[in-house]
Amino acid sequence: MQVCEVAIEPRYFEYDMMGIIYHSHYLEWFELGRLSLIRQLGFDYFDMEQSGYISPVHEMKVEYKRGIRYGESVLLKTRIIDNGGVKTVYGYEVYNGEGTLCVEGSSSHYVVRREDFKPVQFKKVFPEWYAAFAEAATP
Repeated sequence: MQVCEVAIEPRYFEYDMMGIIYHSHYLEWFELGRLSLIRQLGFDYFDMEQSGYISPVHEMKVEYKRGIRYGESVLLKTRIIDNGGVKTVYGYEVYNGEGTLCVEGSSSHYVVRREDFKPVQFKKVFPEWYAAFAEAATP
């Protein structure tokens, strides 16, 4: 299993009036983690787009365990949970500076043709990506 770690310094505008990260910002961080993991595996999502394909979100799950408070540092861990050849599921964990798990979640993505949003088999259209994702996936 390969895990991509990204240190995040929350920006002031990401906090709500209670002094904790506003819930929707975690989704942005998940996307940051997903793209960072893809780069860590040696690929670039932009290259997928340039070849006429995109990978939209199919499903997003988030479980909030503890709010991240103003001034706390953040560590985002991203991994591939499942790489089934058509759909890829990514897992995310967000820790505060003390190492406490504050948020965990997942997102699932299909690869589709940009022109008509028709799903394609990831393993056939991007065999190198698929092989690297399969190797990096959680056992």
